[in-house]
Amino acid sequence: MHRRQAIAGLLSLPMLSQAAAPPELGELRPQGRGQLRWFGLLIYDIRLWARETVDAQNWASQSLALELEYARSLSGREIAKRSLVEMRRQAGISEAKAAAWLAEMEAAFPDVQAGDRISGLHEPGTAVQFFVNGQPQRRVADAEFGRLFVGIWLAPQCSEPALRRQLLEGGLGR
Repeated sequence: MHRRQAIAGLLSLPMLSQAAAPPELGELRPQGRGQLRWFGLLIYDIRLWARETVDAQNWASQSLALELEYARSLSGREIAKRSLVEMRRQAGISEAKAAAWLAEMEAAFPDVQAGDRISGLHEPGTAVQFFVNGQPQRRVADAEFGRLFVGIWLAPQCSEPALRRQLLEGGLGR
């Protein structure tokens, strides 16, 4: 049932080949897309944008962006807390670093409503620049943070391997 719901949801997304990057993402090209559902409820649509093809081996070293369009209202604080949990799936993070990163994400992620977009532009080895509805929000200049943040969706240890495949392999319609 879950797999059928995910496929049905993907069929309702616009075709990637026709999509243009939001202005804040510049000349990035669409690569993959998917949806995150929780107990059947749509949480967000996600799109991967990149200059060059991102694959299972090179994702951490590529300039890329992940764009999430929320389908429902969520607390920015809860988004930040869940992001930290997902980052910890990939690596040990000290309590001091976790507290600092949580504060950065709480500053970057406002409460969202249906239709709001949060994008993270990954600058490998340097930073992640966050945008909210196309407006610059916060830049986190920490290479490890950047790698673990995009790893929430792209690392082999991610909690949603089917979504990872859709992002890296182009989703439906490619």
